[in-house]
Amino acid sequence: MASAYIDTYYSRTVATSETYPAATGRTQTDVCIVGGGLAGLTAGLKLARSGRKVVLLEAQRVAWGASGRNGGFVSAGYATGLSSIERRVGRDQAKELYRLSMEGVEIVRRTIDELDLQDAKLVPGIAKALRYDSRGALQAACETQQREFGLNLRYLPRDEVRRLFVSPKYHEAILDEGAFHFHPLNYGRALAREAASLGSAIHENSPVISVDLEGARKIIRTRDAEIAAEHVVFTTGGYTGAVLPALKRAFLPIATYVLLTEHAPELVRSAIRTRAAILDDRRAGDYYRLVEDGSRILWGGRITTRTTDPRDIAALLRREMVTTYPQLAGLKVEIAWSGLMAYARHLMPQIGQWKPGAWYCTAFGGHGMNTTAIGGMVIAEGITGESDRYRLFAPFGLAWNGGILGRTAAQLTYWSYQAADAAKEFRSR
Repeated sequence: MASAYIDTYYSRTVATSETYPAATGRTQTDVCIVGGGLAGLTAGLKLARSGRKVVLLEAQRVAWGASGRNGGFVSAGYATGLSSIERRVGRDQAKELYRLSMEGVEIVRRTIDELDLQDAKLVPGIAKALRYDSRGALQAACETQQREFGLNLRYLPRDEVRRLFVSPKYHEAILDEGAFHFHPLNYGRALAREAASLGSAIHENSPVISVDLEGARKIIRTRDAEIAAEHVVFTTGGYTGAVLPALKRAFLPIATYVLLTEHAPELVRSAIRTRAAILDDRRAGDYYRLVEDGSRILWGGRITTRTTDPRDIAALLRREMVTTYPQLAGLKVEIAWSGLMAYARHLMPQIGQWKPGAWYCTAFGGHGMNTTAIGGMVIAEGITGESDRYRLFAPFGLAWNGGILGRTAAQLTYWSYQAADAAKEFRSR
């Protein structure tokens, strides 16, 4: 019996109900993908289109983890800023990596068009907003990105920001008109359907229990199956187990929380008067958007290293929402949920070849919708020999996560960011 998706807005509005059988017996294949999130599904579809025989193993359901229960934001960039990337790899390579992130946005958009995915519910526009006056820095950054990368950006001064987002908290914003938000679970399931239609074997409820990566043929075992493959790709994200210890040690599982409000179009309209989504510029800040034709708000935030759910997710997030928009004090929460993202300590995706024939493509936390797409694509290109673009991510490898001390340091870092953000906000009052 197939395991269920957790109760989220996305699982409640999923477009199709197909399931995939658990893996059984012995199978030989060209590529075995471990993990059925968006990175694994993107790689699998690209490989299938390239004529490779693919077996994909998912421990739960297709897009069950962060891939199918996130905020649904698709925009260029990474969890860390361009200046941090430049310090590690230099200006030229940093710009090349940023362009890959832009390509990831276009991969998702193009796939939605090619497969005519009306159920992906694509809505254009994401605004990145500040809760303080940057004194010209935000507008200058907007002009720089327009000039260097050709992004379709528009600077919004305070009056325009507060007309669209009726909150005293916001001072200015950049509207990325080339970015969009969408229904990631419907998108992920569509990738699986298309890969299956091309002959890929998709298996749900098939957790991998052991691997042997030493020989020319890699051996991957589930409870009831053994797969021999020339290549194996690990795309397991925040729910990575201990099958490949080097991968387990190289990321921090970070939790984030999301709520869905009740259906209340007039009340929602009193606060948010645009279909563009909003991304709070604070580190670990809020991100939210309208769904169901503007009648509900999907609101996310509260990043933490705590991997167990707090007692009342809805109350925590609702407090943030009402603090931002006091006019929403009467808006009720219908459902709230959490999920684990994978973060590397360097805040970049971990994409590469661990040893010949063994690949990894993970740690997309904080900016996963575009980076899962380009990550899956460049790994598939590496396997087929089409390109070696995956090597651009080599400086951001499987660095040790620091164990318990790493989690503590990450949480302390987030708290320090929050304190700094609060100080900026206070000074702008």
